[in-house]
Amino acid sequence: MKNKRYPLLTFLFTAILLGNLLHAVEDNNETQENAWMFLPYVFSSDSTGFAAGISAIKEGLFQPQTTFAATVFTGLPQDVIINGEADEATFSGGFIAFTDYKLPYTERFFFSFIGLKSYFPKKHYYVDGSNNSNKNDAYITSGDSDFFATTFRYTLPIGEGIDNPSGLYQLENGFCVGRDDCGNGIPFITGRTSIGIKTFFQSENTDDTELWKDTIWWKGDASNPTWNTNGLRFFLTHDNTDFRTNPSRGYHFQLQYSKDFGWGDSLQSWDFLEFKYNHYFDLDKFSFTQHNVLALSMWTGYSFSWDTENDISPGFPAHRPPMWEGARLGGYSRMRGYDQNRFSDKAVLYATAEYRAIVDYNPLKNNKYIPVEVEWFQVVPFVEVGRVNESYDLDLLDDMKYDVGISLRAMISELVVRFDVAQSEEGTYIWLMESHPFDF
Repeated sequence: MKNKRYPLLTFLFTAILLGNLLHAVEDNNETQENAWMFLPYVFSSDSTGFAAGISAIKEGLFQPQTTFAATVFTGLPQDVIINGEADEATFSGGFIAFTDYKLPYTERFFFSFIGLKSYFPKKHYYVDGSNNSNKNDAYITSGDSDFFATTFRYTLPIGEGIDNPSGLYQLENGFCVGRDDCGNGIPFITGRTSIGIKTFFQSENTDDTELWKDTIWWKGDASNPTWNTNGLRFFLTHDNTDFRTNPSRGYHFQLQYSKDFGWGDSLQSWDFLEFKYNHYFDLDKFSFTQHNVLALSMWTGYSFSWDTENDISPGFPAHRPPMWEGARLGGYSRMRGYDQNRFSDKAVLYATAEYRAIVDYNPLKNNKYIPVEVEWFQVVPFVEVGRVNESYDLDLLDDMKYDVGISLRAMISELVVRFDVAQSEEGTYIWLMESHPFDF
């Protein structure tokens, strides 16, 4: 069994989860609500080794719908190979995020930002991520991984966006109340619709120059090969569900176009157009369940800029997105039975089905020994299929990869957390994450 718990995902999950736990403890003790929370955490993963850190979290900073989180972290030294020589490397860095701040003098214009500066002892890159590629052809190297992104989102004054542009809900026992007539309405007449622009910047470099000696697509000098990308994303999102965090009926879709214009120190220009559609069906309950939902999702995308006839280095097409962008599959959200960003190409098609059953059994409900609200537990069998391809045609339907799995989820202090186990032809992978995999 392969336990692939990536460090960024793990410490984000830990920080968010523990922050909510501490917030619940404060509520139970009838102390001041929305106080600052400072918490330590530990984690371990293949790419970081054993590590620890401390976080500061504040819900409702300045406004009711905002969340602020910041953390610093470091790890124990790991044995690595750099330029053919044995060496040591230590995971370290920091993370900061501030979400959904309503800009002054506006009613429906929101701003968010997120940033990470980190050093990884063992990063995995699948340069050839085609559908028939070999999983053992991964580059494993130490180096920096930094990113910064902002989001400017405008909720349109139509449908639910007229009276509730912030998307605030009232919850009772982990279920949204007062929403019986919501979900499955007419698109753009009902539901909440947003448009916006995101900025992004990401820089990846490697200490191991020998690893890349046959490639010329890393900018920078020979002592510090670097891949930088930056640009803009333009998006339209429509949410017509009854409850965005844990939908039981309705649908959600998003159209997004990403563009790196080749500005500044960007390696090269590229683009990617993607569309996602989710649909939710409220099913009849069994004698031992409170809530049964069939959740379906489809995602597809295409990079118009990807030039298969010209290479900027052997085997590397010009104007292709990085391995962590564009038409990619594998990891914690899509194709969970494969390594993170295992597959990448010019086009992609992906589909999944989940059966989400909230069971009656909840030994932690109102348990005096647990100082946190565990509202419900959910058992979720799932199946996923997907494929990347060099062209957007019917070949996307041939030789598709697939995986199956089971997930245990819970709502803890109004937050959905999940423990996923997925099996594919390349092994078994475990993911510990916040939120449903495709409901964001």
